[in-house]
Amino acid sequence: MVKLSVIIPTYNEEKGIEKTLRSISSQTLPRSDYEIIVVDGGSVDRTVEIASKYADLILQQKSKGVGGARNDGVEVARGRVIVHTDADVIVRSDWLHQILSHFSSGVVAVCGPDEPLEPDPKYRTLYSLINLISLFAYKLGIVWTRGTNTAVLKDAFLKVGGYTDYPLCDDGELGLRLKKIGKVVYSPKISVKMSARRFKKYGILRVIKDWIKGDLMIFMGKRTFGKYHKESY
Repeated sequence: MVKLSVIIPTYNEEKGIEKTLRSISSQTLPRSDYEIIVVDGGSVDRTVEIASKYADLILQQKSKGVGGARNDGVEVARGRVIVHTDADVIVRSDWLHQILSHFSSGVVAVCGPDEPLEPDPKYRTLYSLINLISLFAYKLGIVWTRGTNTAVLKDAFLKVGGYTDYPLCDDGELGLRLKKIGKVVYSPKISVKMSARRFKKYGILRVIKDWIKGDLMIFMGKRTFGKYHKESY
């Protein structure tokens, strides 16, 4: 019986998608307990070919933006728990087990921190600071969910309307709506490693500036702005 559905949006991810899918396929949970759904945004490389060796289902994206791709996956997901992550992420073997263990009564979503795959000290320091802020915010009652590492009860996800089509910070905004209908847990035990490729491509200051601007707009109840685009790294 499928308990969890892991949904991964992709676009030209042939460089790293196999490592991601291999780590998700090697969980302490029986493979029959979870499914892997890849939602591809029209890759022109070997992404789909590689993903087909691991994924239970590969969809062609029909909705707008990364959030739309995640919503497309939820439409066909069979699991009671929907797990959202990205194609540049490596997870621990007990990742899904830890996620399930946090779904006690009243909990509608669980999320955790990211760590950099790269050994560069500046990225390690940056992620440590971001995670410290996230933990502090959680103690204040604010949970900012992450596209890389968030699990949601499917019923709750659908009840709040899923992801918006915001071009920026749509992954974090979801947590604010989920908190209105139940408990959202942030746990350092549910950590994943992700590539710092966005920081490498655009620079740390620009990425952080965009995040802060987007977060502030969401807290003010406004739609974030920017261009929808498909990244190739």
